[in-house]
Amino acid sequence: MAERAGFDIDACGYRLRPCKGGYFALLPACGLRVSTLIYPVPADAGLGIHITIDLAGRMRLGPDTEYVDAVRYEIDESKRAVFARAVRRYLPALDAALLTPDFAGVRPKLSGPGEPFRDFVVREESEAGFPSFVNLIGIESPGLTAAPAIAERVVELLSDL
Repeated sequence: MAERAGFDIDACGYRLRPCKGGYFALLPACGLRVSTLIYPVPADAGLGIHITIDLAGRMRLGPDTEYVDAVRYEIDESKRAVFARAVRRYLPALDAALLTPDFAGVRPKLSGPGEPFRDFVVREESEAGFPSFVNLIGIESPGLTAAPAIAERVVELLSDL
């Protein structure tokens, strides 16, 4: 949207890089259980492969980080061992054979491969010649959780004009 509005997104640092994140699920009969979400210390490109529990109680592992040129949602089954190795740091009994491909999503990242982390942009653009235009760019996790605070910030930015 910023580009359509007339921003030079490369000069502004607003170009988004699509980053695919795949998930594997633990087979229900695996016998392994956790009672809470488990997150490792954040890595360069995100939170790292973590364990979440869906509403049915099934454990999901992911996402990984794969920068892509085109949106695609298939899961590369050869990553099973990588996922298992990452999660064994906090679930040592995990056997890679217990993992089944689950789903993938593509998130917009402001930083590209090998670049340092950049948080999302919430910026009123009067200085760039676009008064009352607020850019909201690169909002990925925890964007949904942060939505009310982001909305409050937008109201604050616009009320200061």
